[in-house]
Amino acid sequence: MPAVTQEHHKPGDFLVDFEEKVFEDVKAAPGEKALVTFHTVAFEGSIGLVNILQALRLLRKGFETSILLYGPGVTLGVQRGFPKLGDEAFPGAQNFNNQLKKFMEEGGKVFCCRFALQALYGHGEPSLIPGIRPISPLDVLDLQLIHRRENAYVLSTWTL
Repeated sequence: MPAVTQEHHKPGDFLVDFEEKVFEDVKAAPGEKALVTFHTVAFEGSIGLVNILQALRLLRKGFETSILLYGPGVTLGVQRGFPKLGDEAFPGAQNFNNQLKKFMEEGGKVFCCRFALQALYGHGEPSLIPGIRPISPLDVLDLQLIHRRENAYVLSTWTL
């Protein structure tokens, strides 16, 4: 039977070449926009956090970047915490809140559908992280169409 002779990996080892970048570092041209839409439930997968980080990266590349929370995506934008709002009951419990706040502090815009907020998830506008702009459900499609008309980069996130 073959024997494994390779040493165990240890903290500080590199497992991949993390320095090689294959593609050019694309930056936005003046006036370019991006929209990242979320139709996903907070904490039911990684896509909510990953694409908030993608939106932050687009913003830092110079794109005028907006986030749209609709359907279950509105759950990403509500204030949370336990036992009080803002408390982190377990490591990572404030990931969405913290990243959305950072995104807005750096100039990003976040929009949230009022219909989903109230009718689907029973929250009012005071439940939102300060800085998130509630919008009419009729604005959800129009926001996307405006970005399409302006040749914006659109990243749509859907999970079921």
